[in-house]
Formats: sequence, C-alpha cells, structure tokens
Amino acid sequence: MNPLLQRLQPYPFERLRALFQDVTPNAALRPISLGIGEPKHATPAFLKERLTASLDGLAAYPATAGEPTLRQSCAAWLQRRYGVAVDPATQVLPVIGTREALFSLAQTVLDPTQHRGNGNDNGGPVVVCPNPFYQIYEGAAYLGGATPVFANSDPARNFAADWSQIDDATWARTQLLYTCSPGNPTGAVMPLEEWARLFELSDRHGFVIASDECYSEIYFRDDAPLGGLEAAMKLGRTDFRRLVLLTSLSKRSNVPGLRSGFVAGDAQILKQFLLYRTYHGSAMSLPVQQASTAAWDDEAHVVENRELYRRKFAQVTPVLAEVMDVALPDAGFYLWAKVPDGVCDGSDTAFARELLAQYNVTVLPGSYLAREAHGSNPGAGRVRMALVAGVEECLEAARRIAEFVQRSRGT
Repeated sequence: MNPLLQRLQPYPFERLRALFQDVTPNAALRPISLGIGEPKHATPAFLKERLTASLDGLAAYPATAGEPTLRQSCAAWLQRRYGVAVDPATQVLPVIGTREALFSLAQTVLDPTQHRGNGNDNGGPVVVCPNPFYQIYEGAAYLGGATPVFANSDPARNFAADWSQIDDATWARTQLLYTCSPGNPTGAVMPLEEWARLFELSDRHGFVIASDECYSEIYFRDDAPLGGLEAAMKLGRTDFRRLVLLTSLSKRSNVPGLRSGFVAGDAQILKQFLLYRTYHGSAMSLPVQQASTAAWDDEAHVVENRELYRRKFAQVTPVLAEVMDVALPDAGFYLWAKVPDGVCDGSDTAFARELLAQYNVTVLPGSYLAREAHGSNPGAGRVRMALVAGVEECLEAARRIAEFVQRSRGT
C-alpha cells in the first residue's frame, strides 16, 4: 500500500461521530444540525429540468476537457463577475467539484523529488495552507509527497491568515499555496494588498497559488468579494502566471450533489492539469455539463439564494451575539463563534457534546478544523455553525444555543 496514506488524519466528521458516540441527545427536542456545510436551500427547478432533459447524453463518453459551450459559459461568468477575460479553450477546465480539483491539482504541480531553495536544506517540498483549513489541502499535500505548513488565522484581522508566520526558508521550499477567500470557516475575504504580497512571494520562489473560491457568491456586504484572478488583473498580471482559481456550483446554485465546478487561470498549468485528468478519469458527464452551462448562464437564482442567506444571518446572528463572541462574517455561510467564558471550561469539544446532549443541536468543534501550529491550535475554543437550513430552523437552533449558554453560566 502507498505508505503516504498513513499520514492522513481522520476527517472532521469522523472525529465528530467519535466525539458523540456515547452522547444521548435530548429526545424531547427535534435534532437540528449546524455541523455540516451542505446547502439546504432548494435546487432551482430550471436546473433539474435541464439535467433531466439531457439524459440522452449518458450514452456518450464525455471529453475530459468539457464541451466548448460549458467552457464558454464559465469564461463569460468570469467576465461578468470579475471583469476578467480568459480564453475558454486554454484557460478554463470543468472539474467534478472543487474538492476533487483541489486534490488533483496538487498531484499535478508537486514534485516530491525537488524543493526550491539554496541547496543546503533537505526538508523537501512544502504546501502552505491557512489554519483553520479545508482538510483536502492537507491530504493533497501528503499524498503529493509534500509537507503541509500552516499560517494561523489572526482574530485581530478578522481571522485572516497571517502569512508572515511563514519564514523565508519555508517559502523557499514551497511549491503550492492554498488560499481560501472567502474563508472556511471564518468567512474572511483577502484584500488586494494581501494578494499583492502573495504574488510577490510566488514570483520570488516560483510556487503555484490555488485560490479556493467556492463561497464567493454568498456575501453580506455591498461589494462582492475580490477574487484571485480579479486581483491579478488589477495588479497587471493578465497572464495569471502560477495562479489557478477553483470554484463550483455547490454553494452558488444549491447543487452539491451535481459535483460541478471549474478551474481557470495560468494556461500552462491547465495544460498539464488536463493531461493529468485525462489519465485520472475526471470527465464530467454530458447531462451534468448541460445543467452546469444553464447554471453559470443564470444569475437570478444566485441573487435570490444570496438574499435568503442575508435575511437568515441578519436574524440569527444577533440572537447568538447576545451570549457569544460572534459577528457577521464577510461572506460564506458559517458563523465562527467563541465558546463563552464560564461555559464548558472554554472547550469547543465539551461545548459540542453538552449542546447535543441537552438541546439536540450539532455544531462542529473548531479545533477539528485546524492543526497545532506556531504554538497554538487557532480553532480551539471556537465552534463552526453552518447556517444552511431554513430561517426558522436556524433561529430555533440559535435560541437553544443561547439558552444553553445562559443556563451553563447560571444566568
């Protein structure tokens, strides 16, 4: 067996199941889960209709590169959304959702036999990730023969990753950097000056930047979040060198089961990525391509979906803010809440267990989404709440959490 598999850690939801194994939820209350970031809003009817109308396409082998119409729709969306022009033939590639692409991109760009540096260090290649992070980044690094290195989030900077924690010797060994903006779980959005710093580091050390942007269309401010290709364009990097954007329809269009997204950016990287994927077996079926084309071409359902989240967060956040340190994020559909002083000794795992036992509400311990780095686990003492269900269900969960906190404090 591949010995690198031994480096993989249990997924957060496996750890959550183990944590709850001996917990008996309060049967007097119906269960409410805020634990998994799975969209629960209705899938738009026109997407289901387009999918079922295209089933004849199941009789044909799809091309790994995707149909030209889908690639053109993705490129047109980038133009409308970010004002970015890309060549759909060379700078866009459909993928089976961002999870698959985030993993396989690393297998394409990492070279475990080399590292960048002055030749005096034998530490091997590095993949830099934010911390907390999406665990695919870590697994992709390990199975690509690299070592993940983490930049902790900084509460003083709205939980943005503190890239200054990565020293020059580590940057010199870095072959791939994962960014996530808007972030999971914090919702932080990277500003232009942060992108400029990362581009400068990429130019100096030659690493690829993979920009995970699957939460880009759920936001609460007037201005839409800045994207990686958009930042590059603003900074005059119109060739998008060493930069790949990854996005999907899962959150944008409430179709996580469709497994559909695309990557865009540096044409040379995408050429090699297509070669890898041709052997990897990652072609998107023609019915899914047809439905995806319809989804990327339509913005009305996205605006409606975003408004649902805005109304929900506007009602739920104040209820929780009365008893916890939590605030409206820049974007995304998570609340990143601190376990209050005097409750469960500040432990995120104890908080999750007791909340389930007493109030039948599931939240995810923040420590499960992060790693010990630079002397701390930046997720410890926090919980992630995924506000993916309907408004009333999320409000009920928030009221139960508020009551749990108040009773735990004896107030």
